[in-house]
Parts: sequence; C-alpha cells; structure tokens
Amino acid sequence: MAPRSKEEREARRQAAKERAEARKKAKEQKASTTKDSSSSSKVTTSSQNTTNTKTDSNETSPLLTLPEDSLCHVLCYLPSRELGATISTCSTLNYSLSEFRVTHLLSRLNQKEIGVAIVAGDLKTHMNICTTEKEVEKLVEQSYGGGDTKRCVVNKKRKGKEGDCDEYVAYVRFLEEGICGYAAQTFGGKTTPLLPPIVNGRYISTSPEHTLCRLGGDGSKSGAGGSGVASWGVGKRGQLGQGKRKDEEKPFRLLGGIGYGIRIVQVSAGGGLVRVAHSLLLTSTGRVLSFGTAQYGQLGHGYSSGKQLSDELRPRYIDQLSHVRCTCVSAGELHSAAVTTDGDLYTWGDGFCGQLGLGDKRPQLTPVQVTDGGLEDEVVLSVACGSRHTLCVSEDGEVFSCGLGHFGVLGRTFTPFEYDTDAAIVEMGEGGEEMLPPPMAMAPAMNETAIVPPSEESNSGGAEEGGRGQIDAGLAAHLDLIANITLDDSSDQCIFKVIDALEGVVIIGASAGHRHSMVLDNKGGLYTFGSGAAGALGHGDTLRQEFPMKVMEFVHTNTSIMQMS
Repeated sequence: MAPRSKEEREARRQAAKERAEARKKAKEQKASTTKDSSSSSKVTTSSQNTTNTKTDSNETSPLLTLPEDSLCHVLCYLPSRELGATISTCSTLNYSLSEFRVTHLLSRLNQKEIGVAIVAGDLKTHMNICTTEKEVEKLVEQSYGGGDTKRCVVNKKRKGKEGDCDEYVAYVRFLEEGICGYAAQTFGGKTTPLLPPIVNGRYISTSPEHTLCRLGGDGSKSGAGGSGVASWGVGKRGQLGQGKRKDEEKPFRLLGGIGYGIRIVQVSAGGGLVRVAHSLLLTSTGRVLSFGTAQYGQLGHGYSSGKQLSDELRPRYIDQLSHVRCTCVSAGELHSAAVTTDGDLYTWGDGFCGQLGLGDKRPQLTPVQVTDGGLEDEVVLSVACGSRHTLCVSEDGEVFSCGLGHFGVLGRTFTPFEYDTDAAIVEMGEGGEEMLPPPMAMAPAMNETAIVPPSEESNSGGAEEGGRGQIDAGLAAHLDLIANITLDDSSDQCIFKVIDALEGVVIIGASAGHRHSMVLDNKGGLYTFGSGAAGALGHGDTLRQEFPMKVMEFVHTNTSIMQMS
C-alpha cells in the first residue's frame, strides 16, 4: 500500500471539519418504510446472485484458465484477507495454491513497510525472519503439525469428505499481524480498512486484575486467525465476560458467538488501583463490545431502565457507536476511548481529571465525540487510555495528550486546575492508596447522599440535631470538597494538546500507563516520560521526566523497537 501524500492527508483533515455538519443533515433525514423494504429485497436478490456466482465460479473462474506460473504470480502476492476471499469463490484455487505456499508466505513476511510507515514513515522490519525459501519451507512444514504448540494446524481432513479443510489462510493472517503489523477489517469501502499497526491489545491486554487474550486458528476452539477471546484473573466485577462474578485461574474462552460469527481483532483490559475493572473488544466489522464495572460510565451503555449504572457480565455492543465503524479501542482505569475510520475520537467514562478531553471534568455515560482543543481538525489514528490521562496519535505523526499531568505523563506544560486536585485524589505515587474520584465515587447515581452508620461515641453521646449520625472528620472534609468544586474547568489538562517537544519526530504509536507514558517513532526509537519510580522510564535512574526523552540504551545497541506497551 503506497504512503499517503501530503495532499491526501490534507484532504482527510478537511473532511474531518465537514463531518459534523454532514452528521446533522443525516440525522434529519428519515428513511422511508418503502425504501427500507425495497433495500431489503435488493439485498436478498443480491445474496441469491452471489450464491449463484460462487457456484458457477468454481467451474468457470477466469483464474483457472491462466498458465500455472501466471496463476502463481496472481495468488502469491495477495494479502491473506484478499487471498481468502478469492479462494472462497473458487475452491479449486485452494489446491492450486498448495504448491506455491512457500512463495506466498515469503512474499508476505518480507513486506518492506510496516505499521504507520504506510502513512508517514520509514520503519523497516529489522527482524530477519524467514529471509530464504528454505527457512519458509521449514516453517510451512512445521505448521502442518501444529508447530511447537501443536495448536496452529493448517492441514486437517474434513470428516466424511476427501481433501483438506485448509486453514493456511488463517495461519498467514496470524503471521501478517504479528510480524508485519498488517491487520484488515471486513466492512465496506473501495479500499481495505486497516487497523493501526502499532496498537496495544493486538493479541493480549492486561490490567492489574485480569487478562484478555485472542485465541483460535485451529477451528475447534474458535474461528480462524485468532478471532476468539479467552480471559482469566479476578472476575468479581464481571470483567472476564463469562456471565458470572467468579475468578478464573486458567484461560476461559468467551462464548456467545465470539470467535465464530463475531471475529475479534483487538482486546483491551482496563482497571487500576481503585478496585474497578472493565474490558473492551473490537470486532472485524468495526463494532465495540464492553463488559465489567459500569460505576463510572466506562462501559458506554448509559443508565438502565431503573436509572442505574448496571455492571455487564457478558460482552454487550455499545449502541451509541453503532453509527460509526471503529478501528481502535482503549480501556483506561475509569474511562474508555475509540477511534473511527474517519479519524474521529470518542471518549466516555469518568472525566474528573480531564482525561476525556471534552473541556471539562464531567463524566460521560455514553460515547461523546471529541471536538475541542487540538483535535478539532486532526485525523486520529490510534488512542491509549492510562490511569487518569489519555494519549492519541494523528495520521501526521503528532501526539496529543490530556488528563492529570501530575507525574509528567502528558509530556508537555499545562495550566493548573481551578482547584487543588491533590486534595481530591491522593497522590498515585510511591506505595500510596488512591481515592476514588469524588463525583461518581460518593454518588454513583448522581443524586444519592453518603450515609455513614453512627460510631460508638455518637451512640453514647447522642445524635446531632435533626437526628443524623455523626461522620468522621476525613469524610466530612471530603464531602465539603465535593460540595465546593466545579466540574467546569479552564485548565488545558481538560483538552487534547499536541506534545511540542516531539516536533519533527514522526510518532506511530503511544501507550499510556499508570504513572508514565511511552511513544514510538517511525525509526524504531522509544521515548518515555512521567514518573521514573523503580526505573520505569528506562533511563538508568529514577528521576521524573516532564517531557519525552529517548531511551538511549536501545540507540547504543542499535536496536529498533517494533511494538511496546
């Protein structure tokens, strides 16, 4: 895929400005019942015609008339997704390809460009994996037996039928994602929709309490190419998606069609030190599923019919994102985010530290598009949610940040909040417990008052006037703080702003942690910033870094980084 030109990127940016007006006009248009029924009949007719085409193509496909060497050239340079679509229309081609698998796999593993290099960079695959036909031939032969794990089988017999139930295409798709960063989705358009190559959760994602992992490829546990999901760890908050509040000591596969009719292309496990956790799944069709704790609105489903924020024990589609197609998701500690194919960013959940980038500190129970700050006319490529901050990368290779900048995790200067944040949130530092954000922690339904049972002293000394029980001084101060703060805040921690220190550096990926952040450039260079406690930044010390600093250890050893988290 050729790099996007400057004019093309400018056109996408201009389209981002016009998108809001287009959406308003679309909402005003009401689809007529006649039109819907007509469309349905057309779809039915189209499906019948497609079925007939598939049947006829097995016998009359023009590809079968090509000489053998020409057919090899056609098939051996197709990405796995396009190859699978071609084979599905003509099963005979599957057997024709069997003799050219080595050539095909070699061409896919030696792609010159990886990741956002397709967009604006020059990052090459420095990993010397299968550079000769002999090495690839050995890899293909191993795959027939399932490889070292005996799980990735690509040559199985169909029950009751002759021939192969071949999963070679799924095997190549797995290698393309893992080595080349090439991952495609399956919804429409003139061009194949690609996922951001540098993204957390491509295969596995963890929180302090639980783990999500894509699995599959052998046909028995889930669909092809790692389209299923397994989860394990603490499950008391429903974050495992298994329909029960129970811990799992071993990987347990998610049910409900996941891995079969629903193909998962990214997983994201959220949670932190405040004993809440949730999970997000991105499907190949661009839909987003969420499950786990809903206390802060991080699931994006809004209130239930009983005006409650109900936890979800199984994956549930976020209906408020059904009108868009997403290419990247990220689950933070108390908030979530998603990027659409148009480059728009949506955030939801707790916003008490400005981590939603919406210009205030209000929580959002359903996804809201970010239009304020530096992202107004930018095309977003990927997003990463941390504990109380968020990072996103644009197609032009710039990094934007918002949220609590206390540890330097924003990588830029910022103006203070209009009140003392540290009075509301105990420092997330050196071994200390942190408190829940006041608005949602003390009043999950936004209209309840925290009541504390009277202490022994209050029982012996009587009650206050009005019959209310006494509360301790700490809670009283906390409630007083809540009563006097405002959720409107002019601090630029509440909006996305570009990290100026990275000017001239093309960034292709970002990762937001608890107290520090990481970004990756198009040359394979890694930059870190934030808290340096326990040497987390990799600079050989424990100092805090307010601005991005390159990890020189990799420079000295001539090491290029391809993925990070």
